[in-house]
Amino acid sequence: MRNRTLRFIPALVLIVILVLAGAAALYAGDYYHADEEAIMACQSSDTVTVTYVSGGQYDFVPEKPQAGIIFYPGGKVEYTAYAPLMQKLAEEDILCIVPKMPLNLAVLDVDAAEDIMKQYPEITDWYIGGHSLGGSMAANYAADHADELEGLILLAAYSTEDLTGSGLEVFSVYGSEDKVLNMEKYEEYRSNLPEDVYELIIEGGNHAGFGSYGAQEGDGEAAISSSEQIEAAVEFFVNNK
Repeated sequence: MRNRTLRFIPALVLIVILVLAGAAALYAGDYYHADEEAIMACQSSDTVTVTYVSGGQYDFVPEKPQAGIIFYPGGKVEYTAYAPLMQKLAEEDILCIVPKMPLNLAVLDVDAAEDIMKQYPEITDWYIGGHSLGGSMAANYAADHADELEGLILLAAYSTEDLTGSGLEVFSVYGSEDKVLNMEKYEEYRSNLPEDVYELIIEGGNHAGFGSYGAQEGDGEAAISSSEQIEAAVEFFVNNK
């Protein structure tokens, strides 16, 4: 009986491996995809050169960049969904880079910004930012690298790290109709930000409006377009940085 049981063990292990692999594949394939507008924004324009970097990274490069932003995508959101936002920022002479995250989760590559900044040594003023989970992970990075950064941009996100003495410029923006952002935690961790944080509530905006990937489960209905929400966020940052 013991020998018969031992013969079944390799088959059982193989079954477990196949089940786990199948579950991982399903999980990896379950994410919000960039829409047509985002795909179009991944193309170069008259003033912004868009470059795909092997390994998964899009660079939006203006003719004369005055600063740089590394942007972490939201959890389970395809990174190219933020191309319209990156294009708008690049039009303001800001080099913008959005990296592809493992399984579309910034938590799996919090230090992605480190290698990116090395690619552009001519840029002296760097900001890091992100949307939702990406924003929180950007805040984690900023907490450990404040001396390398000018500031942090949080879109529908909060920082679990204490940034009060970081010396960073912090911008916190969310939509009035956002039903995904946990406002209790947002208020709880509000004290982790500097007192002079730049904060904006975009009237009519929701959670998904910072990207171009369609409606997000559990989100509120936006009263403005994604383009209007993005323009409001960009204008707020450019006017206050």
